[in-house]
Amino acid sequence: MPLKENYRIILASKSPRRRQLLEEAGLPFEVKTLEVEENYPEDLAAEEVAVYLAQKKARASQVFLESDNDIILAADSVVILNGVIYGKPEDEAEAKAMLAKLSGEEHQVITGVCLLTKAREIAFGDLTKVKFATLSEADIHYYVSKFQPFDKAGSYAIQEWIGLCKIEKIEGTYANVMGLPVERVWKALQELM
Repeated sequence: MPLKENYRIILASKSPRRRQLLEEAGLPFEVKTLEVEENYPEDLAAEEVAVYLAQKKARASQVFLESDNDIILAADSVVILNGVIYGKPEDEAEAKAMLAKLSGEEHQVITGVCLLTKAREIAFGDLTKVKFATLSEADIHYYVSKFQPFDKAGSYAIQEWIGLCKIEKIEGTYANVMGLPVERVWKALQELM
């Protein structure tokens, strides 16, 4: 069932991957963003951080809601290994260190999503398990120097070389690892309309 035409989706994210996923799903949207500090309470469970940040971004963006048919869509992704969150790396050394830790291990990617209208809020998280093959130092150096994954949680993008050649298994959706669980977003949008 297509979405109703009189609704306006406002993507509160600068992520080119989220834009790509929405475009490929045929969802019309416009991008409007504000700078929101991506901090969270220290005692918040790692599994709850992505949803917390998505809600924080959506609530800050409610200034963009002009009519009852406007929907803010905000999201945030985190990579978790053994209860530790691996966010966006500060520099090349940190990116390489993160990938060395993920090498040969299974980690979780959780994308938190918040959909907000003037009347309602729907927030949820989606989890995908990702298993990396063992990465050599040369693999890590090649990937970080060629692809510069400094704007990516966990220092990697599944749609790039490392995801295509060095991921042994995923359990959950590929789109979620890219940054947006589109199937769940689609259902939530239909519920709001």
